[in-house]
Order: sequence, then C-alpha cells, then structure tokens
Amino acid sequence: MSIHIGAKPGDIAKTILLPGDPLRAKFIAETFLENPVQFNEVRGMLGFTGTYKGVPVSVMGTGMGIPSISIYVHELIHDYGVKNLMRVGSAGALIPEVVIRDVVLASSASTTNGFNKNRFRGLDYAPTADFTLLSKAYESAKELGLDAKVGNVLSSDIFYDETNAQGLFANAGTLCVEMEAAGLYTAAAMARVRALAILTISDSLVTGEATTSEERQKTFTDMMKIALETAVKVNDLD
Repeated sequence: MSIHIGAKPGDIAKTILLPGDPLRAKFIAETFLENPVQFNEVRGMLGFTGTYKGVPVSVMGTGMGIPSISIYVHELIHDYGVKNLMRVGSAGALIPEVVIRDVVLASSASTTNGFNKNRFRGLDYAPTADFTLLSKAYESAKELGLDAKVGNVLSSDIFYDETNAQGLFANAGTLCVEMEAAGLYTAAAMARVRALAILTISDSLVTGEATTSEERQKTFTDMMKIALETAVKVNDLD
C-alpha cells in the first residue's frame, strides 16, 4: 500500500483512467469494465480494476486541483508502476469555437498554479501530453465518429475566477479551462511515463450554458470510450 492508495502490488493495471470525481470512476467501472474489482476507498477516492476488450484497465478518482492529482499520480507511478495515465474530466469552454459536450484532447496545459515555478526554480516549463497517447486517442475518436478538438488548455487554481485571468488565455486561443492536466503532465514527464487529458465541455464561459452534476457524472461517455479504445491500442507498449 502507498500512503493514499490502499491497493496491493498487482491490483492496478499499467493503464489507468483518472476522473476527478470518484463516483465517475465507479460509473466507468460498472458501465464499461468487465469484472471490475475495487482496489481503493481510502479518503473516499474509489478505484477499480477490470478489463476492456480483454485488456486490463484501472480507473480511480483524483479529486480536484493540481495538488490532489499530483499526489495520486506520484503514487500510481512510483508505487504501482502505472505507465499510461489518462485524465477523463470536465472543462469549461473559453472560446466560441468550443461548445457544450465537445471532447477536447489537451496537447498541452498552461497553468495559473505555481508548482512548476517552484520545481524548476522560477523557470518556465511547458506541460505537454505524450504524443503516442495523443495520436492514438485522436485516431480512436475518428474511428468512433467523434470530432475531438486538439489544443492547449488551461489548468487553473481558481474555479470562481474574479480576476479574469482566464480571459488572457482565451485571447491566446486556449480551448478550455480545467484544474489538473498541467500537474498530471509534469509528474508523468518527470517519471518518463505517458499521460493525456481527455476532456468533455461541461459549461461555457462564453455563453453561460452549463450541465448538471449528474450529467457530468453519468453522461459524458464519449471521452470514456476514446480513453478505453486508446488503452487497447497502447497495451503492448512498455
């Protein structure tokens, strides 16, 4: 066991899906995985391992924000040997070209968080998706008939942004805002493993439209299908 994950060695697959909401992890396991077995309930952060098309796949919640996901990702990589980490979460559209229920593949993640400033001694680091996962996910989306958008996203520390910092990133064409991808990408890069954020637009900062919490938990299935098909494609990678 690690500090925050109660699994035993071998309980977690080398490929894992990471929703922020632990109930979304439960939904994914029960809806898409064959014979899912729960491996974690520490702090209510539910985790499960099953198979998808014969391929072992795990899914676990991460909570909200870069500090939370960074803890879980570190332990998944260093204590359990996970090699492919795919965030499946919601995001808010920042530009008119991105609308409710669009799927976004985050090729990179800007951030308002200062964690990389500390890690890289004040220098800038560009958190970037693994190209293999990104290309396989885009391929999977096309095969599923889905028009996934690809581009830069913003990982923000501020959910209720009264400073309009998000507007600065929107002016630079940033597709959407979420809270975890930059932390995921940096942790994976430091460990030389693969990571990708696959996001569904749950609300729009342009139009004010929004979905319900139940919709976010149970109906954002396109990104889950893309992630699972990608898991099959990368199963033979070390």
